[in-house]
Amino acid sequence: MSTPKRWHVIASAATVLVVATPAVVASAGPSDTDTTRHGQGEWAGSWAAAVTRGNTVGLTNTGLNNQSIRMIVHTSVGGDRLRVRLTNLYGDQAVKVGHATVARPNTATPDDRSDIDAGTLRELTFGGATSATINKGAELLSDPLDLAVEEQEDLVVTLHFPVLTGPVTFHGQSKVTNFIGATDLTTAADGAGFTIRPNCCWMFLSGLDVERRHTPGSIVVLGDSIGDGNGSTVNANKRWPDLLADRLVDARAEVRTPGVLNLSLAGNRLNHEGPEPGAGGFPGYNELGPNALARLNEDVFPQTGVKTVVTHLGINDIWMSGDSAEQIIAALRQVNQQVKARGLGSLAATLTPYEGHGNPGVWTPEKDATRQAVNSWLRGAGAHEFDGVLDFDAVLRDPAQPSRLLPAYDSGDHIHPNDAGNQAMADAVPLRLLGL
Repeated sequence: MSTPKRWHVIASAATVLVVATPAVVASAGPSDTDTTRHGQGEWAGSWAAAVTRGNTVGLTNTGLNNQSIRMIVHTSVGGDRLRVRLTNLYGDQAVKVGHATVARPNTATPDDRSDIDAGTLRELTFGGATSATINKGAELLSDPLDLAVEEQEDLVVTLHFPVLTGPVTFHGQSKVTNFIGATDLTTAADGAGFTIRPNCCWMFLSGLDVERRHTPGSIVVLGDSIGDGNGSTVNANKRWPDLLADRLVDARAEVRTPGVLNLSLAGNRLNHEGPEPGAGGFPGYNELGPNALARLNEDVFPQTGVKTVVTHLGINDIWMSGDSAEQIIAALRQVNQQVKARGLGSLAATLTPYEGHGNPGVWTPEKDATRQAVNSWLRGAGAHEFDGVLDFDAVLRDPAQPSRLLPAYDSGDHIHPNDAGNQAMADAVPLRLLGL
């Protein structure tokens, strides 16, 4: 399931907003209203993850077999009820879910991420049943559950798969520890039975929605490893989209706070597939996902209540694949056109520096010239096409060496920001450009 550590630091572009307020007018994804019980509530996305096909070797290829997986998610906004989205989008067969629960972690125990607060444990149901099948290539939405969700809180989702799942649909860079154990452990308050504890991987879990009295919808971040949090502290929720969500909660009354849905994928590219190899001996993996345009209908448009899309992609196309500025700009323009065709606000991002990263050939002066050409277009003509341009390059670069990250913001691999860099990115986003 794991990939070599030197390749688990995949590149990314990033984002600070500098132009006009986006036109935020339409909604996408599952119905924003549910009249089956409360009548007046509106559904909004609070957490989501982009998913990909399992890798060609390891646990994500063989799958789970009479095993449970306990996964931690961190909400952006809260509500009176919740529903969970499971996915078998990339599976080779139908997948049986034997049992599913949600709870809060037990913060009073030493192992407060695998242990749950038994008093908050709730069963998830699907059409009234406690077990269900996720069809091949399909998603499965749980019934609404009466469990009040707080803003910025951890929730624990535990799934049991009684028979072999085959290749999993998963997100490979969770930046949180998740837990796998034998048999049905969905109601176990003690996490001791979870003997496999990788710092990665949400499996078959792609979203959590909350019901709110009113909602301004959600912001989707379509990015790569900078948005995915490579370089940030594990189990700390220090990705820049998390920190932006913190700002939004602090700045707004609850009913006016949009959800922040991080649909970033480490290593993702605008014009290339995850398994394609790259510069410096990079081998490529399924978990890097399909090209970004293919992800729009899978990761972006189906999200609950999406109103604005922030795209920060392109740096991987440069260092991995040697794409030209023209190829990257063409793909960014197409993303923008498709997002706007759905009536959504569309924001773009400048590409951040990465000199010093990787093996010879990963960074070259010619590749940096391509990055600068893309950024010049975004700050110029591109600023008139998108609803806003996010200049994270200006935030993260070293003024003395603009092709490098500022040392105070460098996680150490010279491409991904550390926690301080992620905070600087989140702090630099003018909230008015999110329609607030």
